[in-house]
Amino acid sequence: MNRSRIAILHPGDMGSAIGGDLSEHGIRVLWASAGRSETSRVRATADGLEDHLSVGACLRSCDIVLSVCPPHAALDVAREVAGQFFHGLYIDANAISPGAAREAAAIIEGAGGHFVDGGIVGPPPRTAGTSRLFLSGTRAAEVARLFNGTRMEAIVLGSEIGAASGLKACYAAWTKGSTALLTAIRALARHEGVEDALLAEWARSQPDLPKRSKAITGQAAKAWRWVGEMQEIASAFEHAGLPNDFHRGAAAVYEHLSCFKDAATQPSLDEVLAALARKPG
Repeated sequence: MNRSRIAILHPGDMGSAIGGDLSEHGIRVLWASAGRSETSRVRATADGLEDHLSVGACLRSCDIVLSVCPPHAALDVAREVAGQFFHGLYIDANAISPGAAREAAAIIEGAGGHFVDGGIVGPPPRTAGTSRLFLSGTRAAEVARLFNGTRMEAIVLGSEIGAASGLKACYAAWTKGSTALLTAIRALARHEGVEDALLAEWARSQPDLPKRSKAITGQAAKAWRWVGEMQEIASAFEHAGLPNDFHRGAAAVYEHLSCFKDAATQPSLDEVLAALARKPG
């Protein structure tokens, strides 16, 4: 595998940080600025990513693609790459269901490319030991070696496409699912006039919950991305023959909070709960 040229499509905070990490270890990392925001350009430049302007130019200049985008766009990115008849290695590191990962694999492999399934747990890898990239597929071990010595720990789960996405779905089903549930509980308690009493009881019997139930204030700006992720998790539950309504509800919670996208300041809990009580849109 050629370690020297990797295209990242389309780098937000996570993708840009991964690209910067790889760049620091001697790997040329490319991206396409066409249609991207000025914020994305500034971030990618700071992380040492090389702008090749268009996706087509990136694909002609690399043999590895790492897709890191909002879940709802994952299949569109795969189709865009396949439409360019990319024959290299495509790593899908998006928060999608195992079924969607298999669909993306069929798209890429149908156009002559090779596919590895990926799932990221943890924050953007600015500090070593905080983030893991789970990988599955016949070439997963090759991809893992790309990250040797970087801040991102790569963990191979086997050769089955869907395993890495399944692990990510199970992890986020709890972390982001429980955040949505606690936010909705606080809103209900406030509506019923029992919020202070609930917090007092939590302090006695569930002492971690008062703080955890306020965590959404620091995450509200990312809620818009989590709508699609909760829908993907619900699809995974449904495909497994399991009840999926809980994570559809979590998606609805985050849809209500999408108004905080790109907010200049962190909202207060009062603002979050008020947004949850309004219809989204």
